[in-house]
Amino acid sequence: MDEKSTIAALAALAQPTRLQTFRLLVAHEPDGVPAGELARLIGVPQNTMSAHLSTLSQAGLVSSERQSRSIIYRADLDRFRAVALYLLKDCCGGNVSLCQPLIEDLACCSTAPKSVLPQ
Repeated sequence: MDEKSTIAALAALAQPTRLQTFRLLVAHEPDGVPAGELARLIGVPQNTMSAHLSTLSQAGLVSSERQSRSIIYRADLDRFRAVALYLLKDCCGGNVSLCQPLIEDLACCSTAPKSVLPQ
């Protein structure tokens, strides 16, 4: 992950509809959500949702897969993890005691073994 990619991801999430969409996709992992259903759940027209999904996709935060007549969207959790890790790199100047509460908060939501999480 580099600075340019991180900025693109953060910029994509810096809009209310896109942030709501991404959070909704995260909540529906690993199944994903059809584009039309996303528009309905968020309460925006389908063409508006399409534009937002395009922005999230270009930033690498969502992926899509055609299933019959629907396009299923999923959050790219690996990409989001890379963004978070980029932001936390050298967390608190290496002072583990300052970072530990943040790491513990993140660990409660992770399915990764604790040994994989930064110490």
